[in-house]
Amino acid sequence: MLDKDIMGDAAWTRDGLSPRAWDVRISDAAIRELDAALDRIRLTAEPVEDLRSSTLQLEACAAVMREVRARLVQGVGMAIVDRLPVERYTVDESRAVAWLLASLLGRIVAQKHHGALLYDVRDTGQPLEYGVRRSLTNLAQPFHTDGPWLTRTPAFVGLFCLQSARDGGLSRCTSLLTAHNALRTHHPDLLSRLYQPFHWDRQAEHGPDEPKFATHPVFAYDGHALSVRYYEDYVVRGYALANQRLDEPGRQALAAMREIVDASAHWVEFRIESGQFQYLNNRLFAHCRTEFRDAPGGDRARHMIRVWNRDEGTPDLEGRG
Repeated sequence: MLDKDIMGDAAWTRDGLSPRAWDVRISDAAIRELDAALDRIRLTAEPVEDLRSSTLQLEACAAVMREVRARLVQGVGMAIVDRLPVERYTVDESRAVAWLLASLLGRIVAQKHHGALLYDVRDTGQPLEYGVRRSLTNLAQPFHTDGPWLTRTPAFVGLFCLQSARDGGLSRCTSLLTAHNALRTHHPDLLSRLYQPFHWDRQAEHGPDEPKFATHPVFAYDGHALSVRYYEDYVVRGYALANQRLDEPGRQALAAMREIVDASAHWVEFRIESGQFQYLNNRLFAHCRTEFRDAPGGDRARHMIRVWNRDEGTPDLEGRG
């Protein structure tokens, strides 16, 4: 257990931040590089998963993504690349742009058990039920990190906005380092429970003969770095799938953490606009979104392309090995 306060830019509160902390402007040179790459892709019809940034001239794009990495690892844990001319791209071309930029940040890994590497975040009209994630509905999402049930969670999560919603769909981000500091100050006994295992719903992303839940702590510290996974709803459902009752200290610890991360002083809110590419450090920061409504007729439907990066382990969903 990490038994000291965490200092630095990453342990922020709302009053200590401004958009300058996360804004990353994309250069005209980077846009020209992407245009040239798309021209080549149109001629060769290469599948997006076969694109290799190392075979293209993307030096200016690489400089942009180095700045993104610096914000994620050494800064406030989030970055918004502004702005890509998405209105000039087809959906397939937008997927290629997302792929190329994300690959400059690190290895792109699977987001589904069957191996899908790019994930469309939009309202599919499906009801929320077992195996249907909130990301496929227009419902509000509570604060969470992506893939908290996984053996190796994604290090970075990117959302490339093709179209924002007509109403709602605002994004919020909060520092789980700040939450750790607050828990250590006000609830040290409950903080220690969060370093112990919980059951997590695996969201039906597993083989047919595998258990429907996984077991991991919320906080993990290896003596050098802290790592966090967080999604209270998945823990509640994980215990239901395990046919077990969550212990009272565990319930109180999650409630205390929820109160801290939900406090408005601890999060920032913004709308991801069309053409913006948002990235988060998924192991230290949680995000959520408000409920949204698309325009009637589907002419303005909220659509994000999500990318996960992780350099450790294997590139499959669990990342074992």
